[in-house]
Amino acid sequence: MTRIGLVVAAVLLAVAVLVGVGVTILAGAVQVSIQGAGSSSYATGSSAPGSSAPGGSGPATASTPAVPVAWEQLDRGASSTCPGLPWTVLAAIGRVESDSGRSTTPGVHSGANSAGAEGPMQFEPATFAAYATVGPSGATPPSPYDPVDAVYTAAALLCADGGATGPGLAVAVSDYNHSSIYVHTVLVLATALATDPGLPGPPATALAFAAAQLGAPYLWGGTGTGGYDCSGLVQAAYRAAGVTLPRVAQDQFDAGPRLEAGQAVQPGDLVFFGTSPSQVEHVGIYVGAGQMIDAPYTGTVVRIDPAAGSDFVGATRPSPAPGPLSA
Repeated sequence: MTRIGLVVAAVLLAVAVLVGVGVTILAGAVQVSIQGAGSSSYATGSSAPGSSAPGGSGPATASTPAVPVAWEQLDRGASSTCPGLPWTVLAAIGRVESDSGRSTTPGVHSGANSAGAEGPMQFEPATFAAYATVGPSGATPPSPYDPVDAVYTAAALLCADGGATGPGLAVAVSDYNHSSIYVHTVLVLATALATDPGLPGPPATALAFAAAQLGAPYLWGGTGTGGYDCSGLVQAAYRAAGVTLPRVAQDQFDAGPRLEAGQAVQPGDLVFFGTSPSQVEHVGIYVGAGQMIDAPYTGTVVRIDPAAGSDFVGATRPSPAPGPLSA
């Protein structure tokens, strides 16, 4: 599975959100406002159901925010100590590592996980000791389990690794965790949070799942084993978030609920392309900054593409049924 160049694409995506310009796209009776513009060609997804691969973070409801307001304020304060470091990167790391401190897994509030990491930002003890920072009203001496100290120490580490500069951002995140899937997930979630700080948990989980598939091969009819087609990726991503969607792009579009005229597309929304609302041929998951994650056509991989084009036909906003989720 090739992933060459995908980290660079994710970095550009994360930076682009800070300078994106609004573009309005008209498609039939549907008008949606998307950040950015572009176009490309796609293949129609179809075939049998099924999916695999993990995704998501923590129990949630449809309205549970991916990052609680208090954590967002903490992330913003810590990022201000390193001008140029996006607060959303800290927020995305917190979401991935511990569901912004809400996880009850070993190592978040006490002890260590199986890899020896500690606290809501999951530091190895030696790393925390090297960059330990006492945040406002944090614990003294600094503690990896104290949320304030943990986030401020994460900001100090990312800053030292070049996270305040566009070219250095992916490197800094990679130094935090060397997994390419981790880097993709953090930068995609950071872009989504920059577009919508109040991003609910379910679309964040779907985006995290999709980001983890970046580089997977396009496979006609694919739902996870050996690759994905466009609708197979969407179905699998939202299944990870506790939302059941039909198998093919046309049925996913028809299932809705569709965005009304003038509604802005938000991260996690599904964007559809084709010749008409009754001839849908492609679907992607909107990330923010005018971009989507999709599986375009045979010979390509799951990737980040522009979420715009003359063949745009509309967008939907999937949501889980009311009640608790395992997202």
